[in-house]
Amino acid sequence: MFDQISIVQQIGLTVLLVATVAWVVGLARLLRRDRFEIAIWREAQRAGALPAHLDGIPRQSVPHPIERVELTEEERAAFAGLVRGLNGKR
Repeated sequence: MFDQISIVQQIGLTVLLVATVAWVVGLARLLRRDRFEIAIWREAQRAGALPAHLDGIPRQSVPHPIERVELTEEERAAFAGLVRGLNGKR
């Protein structure tokens, strides 16, 4: 390949070149795929469809009982004091 550099340097240069080509090809494929998915998503939006990740998700108007906790009067007072402290009012 080159007369001025050793065989180890030539191997290193070849490995670096192959890694660079693989990275560029992978990046190009990734960008192309994303562009394709975005085009499909935009077309679905124009048609009025929900995105695929939102299809079939039930809507909740009331929180699940496990997600709700009743506070005591002391806890409510402590929380109100905390909110006042965060707002800068004492």
